[in-house]
Amino acid sequence: MSTAIATPRAIIHLDLDAFYAAVEVLDNPSLQGKPLIIGGLSNRSVVSTASYEARKYGVHSAMPMMEARRRCPMAVVLSPRHERYAEFSGQVFDIFQRFTPLVEGLSLDEAFLDVTQSHALFGDGVTIATQIKDCVHRETGLTISAGVATNKFIAKIASDLRKPDGLVIVPAGTEAQFLAPLALERMWGVGPVAAQKLKALGYRTIGDLACATPQRLAQLLGSWGVAVQALANGLDERPVEPDVAAKSIGGEETYEHDLTAETDLLRALLAQTERVARRLVNEGVAGHTITVKLKYADFTLKTRRKKLDLPVADLDSIFAVAKSLLPTFAWQGQRVRLVGIAVSDLQDGPVQAQLFPDPQQEKRKKLQQLANAVDSRFGEGGLTRATLIEPTPVSRTRRPTSKR
Repeated sequence: MSTAIATPRAIIHLDLDAFYAAVEVLDNPSLQGKPLIIGGLSNRSVVSTASYEARKYGVHSAMPMMEARRRCPMAVVLSPRHERYAEFSGQVFDIFQRFTPLVEGLSLDEAFLDVTQSHALFGDGVTIATQIKDCVHRETGLTISAGVATNKFIAKIASDLRKPDGLVIVPAGTEAQFLAPLALERMWGVGPVAAQKLKALGYRTIGDLACATPQRLAQLLGSWGVAVQALANGLDERPVEPDVAAKSIGGEETYEHDLTAETDLLRALLAQTERVARRLVNEGVAGHTITVKLKYADFTLKTRRKKLDLPVADLDSIFAVAKSLLPTFAWQGQRVRLVGIAVSDLQDGPVQAQLFPDPQQEKRKKLQQLANAVDSRFGEGGLTRATLIEPTPVSRTRRPTSKR
C-alpha cells in the first residue's frame, strides 16, 4: 500500500518597493533619482515612506518629519495621495489573483499568497513569484520584492532581505538554517525593547532564540516566549487567509494649531466623518460601532464609542453619533491636537432592511451615494458640505485607517 507524500506548502510574500514614493515618480518622472519623502508637510508629522535615495541618509517610515528633514535637507517632501495609491494597489492585487485565490492582503502594498495548488498551472513557487514580478513591472511600472518559503514567517523575512526588486527563496528543510544568523531585529514580534533586553542577556541572533530553552524564553517574554521559539526554529502553521475583511474603517488628522473652540472641533470631526463615510459606501459596508478619538496637547489619548442597533454608512448618521459623544470627553479647557473617527463591527452589503424604513435614513444614504458619484467623476471634494468650505484648521498629517 503506497503512502502519498505531502507536497510542502509554497507561500510567497510580496512587498512593493517604496510604494508611495514609486507611484509619485511614475506620475512625475522628474522626481526620478531624487531623495523623496512622503508624509505630512509639517515638522510635527511623520514619514509614511521614503525613496531609496532618501533612505541612504537614514530616513525611514514613522520617523518624525523634523528628523527626516534634518538628515536629508535636500529631499522633496510630498503629501500622500491615498486614492492614487489605492488605484495602483488594485492593479497589483488583480495580478496576484491570476495565480491563486488564496491572497491575504496585509496593506495596500504587501500580501501573502499560497500557491501550493497552483503548480500544475503556473509552475513552482519560484516560477510563480518570478512571473508575478514580471507582470507587476510590465503592467504598472512598479517593482516588487518576493520571498518564497514553506510558511508565512520565513517568506516575509525573505522578501525584505534583497530590496528593491529582490527574490529570495528558502527551500523546504532549510528554514532554521536560513534564520539562524539573522539579527534579532528581523524577528517578528520582538520589538526594540524586547530586543534590547534579550541582547543584554546574550541573545543576538534568531538562532540564539532557537537554542534557548522554552522555560527561559517564557521567563523573559511571558506567554509569547513559546511562540517566539517556534518561529525562531522556522515553524509556522498559520494559513493564508484570503479576503480578510477590515475590522474598521476610520481616519484621523493631527492639526498644526491645537483646537480649542467647539466649532473648530466639530468641523474637524465633520471633515473626518465625510472621508470615512465616502470609504464605507465605496467599499459597500456599514458598521454598528462609532468611535471618536481625541489626543490632547500633552499627548493624552481618549476614546469614546457607541454601538448602534442597525449599521450605518452615511455621513449624517455617523456624524450625529460622533457629535453626541463629544460632550462625554469633558474636553473644555483642553487643547486638542488630533481628532479621529472610526466605524467598526462592519457588515457587507446594504444597510439591513427595516420593517418600517426611516425616510430620512433613505435620503441620507442616497445623498452619500450622490456625493461619491460626484467624487468619482471630479475628484475627492467635488461635492462637500458648506461648513467645510470655510477655512479649516491647518493639519499636520491625515491618516486614513483600515484595521485588519
